[in-house]
Amino acid sequence: MRNTLKKILTVCYPRTLQSQMLILVFLVVFVTIFVSGAIFATFIGDISRKQISRRALDIGHVLALMPVVQETLKQGRDSGGRIQKLAERVRIKTGAQFIVIADDKSLRFSHADPEKIGRRFVGGDETRALASGQAYVSEATGTLGPSLRSIVPVFDSGKKITGFVSVGYLQAQVMETVQGYQREPATLIFMLFVVVLLGATGIARFVKKQTLGLEPREISSLYLDRQAIIESIGSGIIAVGDNGKIRLINQAAMEFLNLDRDGRLIGRKISDVFSNTDFLSLLQTEARSSLQEVYADGQTFLYTAVPIVYAGAVHGAVASFRPMEDFHKLRQELRQIKEFSEMLRVQAHEYSNKLHTLAGLLQMEAYQEAIELVTKESAGLQRLIQTLGDAIPHPALAAIIMGKYNRALEMKVDFKFNPDSYMGDIPMDYDQDKLVTILGNLLDNAMEAAAGFTGRRPCIQVFMTDIGCDLIFEIEDSGPGVSVDLADKIFLKAYSGKASKGDLGNIHGVGLYLVDQYVRQLKGQITVSTGELGGALFTLSLPKQPNVPVKLSAGGIR
Repeated sequence: MRNTLKKILTVCYPRTLQSQMLILVFLVVFVTIFVSGAIFATFIGDISRKQISRRALDIGHVLALMPVVQETLKQGRDSGGRIQKLAERVRIKTGAQFIVIADDKSLRFSHADPEKIGRRFVGGDETRALASGQAYVSEATGTLGPSLRSIVPVFDSGKKITGFVSVGYLQAQVMETVQGYQREPATLIFMLFVVVLLGATGIARFVKKQTLGLEPREISSLYLDRQAIIESIGSGIIAVGDNGKIRLINQAAMEFLNLDRDGRLIGRKISDVFSNTDFLSLLQTEARSSLQEVYADGQTFLYTAVPIVYAGAVHGAVASFRPMEDFHKLRQELRQIKEFSEMLRVQAHEYSNKLHTLAGLLQMEAYQEAIELVTKESAGLQRLIQTLGDAIPHPALAAIIMGKYNRALEMKVDFKFNPDSYMGDIPMDYDQDKLVTILGNLLDNAMEAAAGFTGRRPCIQVFMTDIGCDLIFEIEDSGPGVSVDLADKIFLKAYSGKASKGDLGNIHGVGLYLVDQYVRQLKGQITVSTGELGGALFTLSLPKQPNVPVKLSAGGIR
């Protein structure tokens, strides 16, 4: 039964906003008018009955004070029928159903039906008036039927009760009179109901126009879709109203800025949420903001903002931002892909030449020379593999050095790994991704500096140790070195001492900048000096526990 009723309600449930509003307004107005009408009808009925009762009493009092009535009841006889004639004239003029004048024995002197004159008054409700002399209104059933009637005692000159006057209205006539009074407001109520329905129709059309013709289900679906889309975007999004309050913020933004996800941020002032950050001034501007870097809560973000404009006025702004670290990683990966592609091309060409040489030696049956060629090619790599296996038990760190060794071979750069190096005491929770990125960029920079300088034989040297509380790395090259004037500039973003070469030149100037950023995040320090090979010597010191404050020295510290 319940399922059947649910199906019926589902089928009958209005689908459009206009029909829903009409039905809701109809129900509200109907209930309101029904309750008010019932109260009003009861109120009108009570007032009408009181007025009829008051009229009956007034007529009774007037007749009871007439001398002709007083004298006739005192004498006890009405030989000329004066009382009957008087009562009938008054009854016709006032619209009463009956007027009965009776003596103190309840014998009638007048009645609407002349045949009942001289008979006893029916109803029994006159005794109180004859006994106590009170005038009142009562409901009783007489010879004409149930009626509402007044009982007014008649006094002689000596204040003696000589009879009473009863002016009555039949209950049917009273109800008809009351209903007549009630019909007029009922008509007004019906007209009000029609006006309300017309107003509800207009309101429904206006609301639908404001919602661009969308129905409630469509609006809720769009809202849910919007929420899902906003949360699926990897960038942080913040929408601010013209009153400076947050209207929207997604989970990514709260995660990037370390905001309390359980706290109610919607509706709060941006000055309270983003105090002491660049976001505060950026979100308060009304101008469009192109891509730019901003610093907030110890992080660098790539930030853009678009004002919300309606009817030529600015009503807020929408900001989108993402950590620069993501873009640095993307740039680094792009650079590595380009370099790897170039390395494969060069390697394929070089190994093709070596294979041709090896094939020639084999055809000439110079087997010893062929063996020496193969041994020479693999000896250096095997020694490095053995050294790395003993000195660096961390696969990621060993892999980056091995990869850069192969890269150095392709660039004709002598790669020397100090056999006294050891790097085994790296904490398990250490951010090895940042460490690998730092070393990779420093090694790339050293190889490119050595390969691009013709004054000395291209060579780089790597040393590392984990003695003490820090991880120490020294990367030295035989390049031109770094002058004192450039020591502070090489870590700036987009600064590069390398010449552009095709598209690859567009991503130069990022490596050392990224190194500087990651070293700062790991609470370390890096210095630049002149090494034994004649070129630059980068000395990197990273604390094993980055959360422990590091005391930075002066001169050359980045």
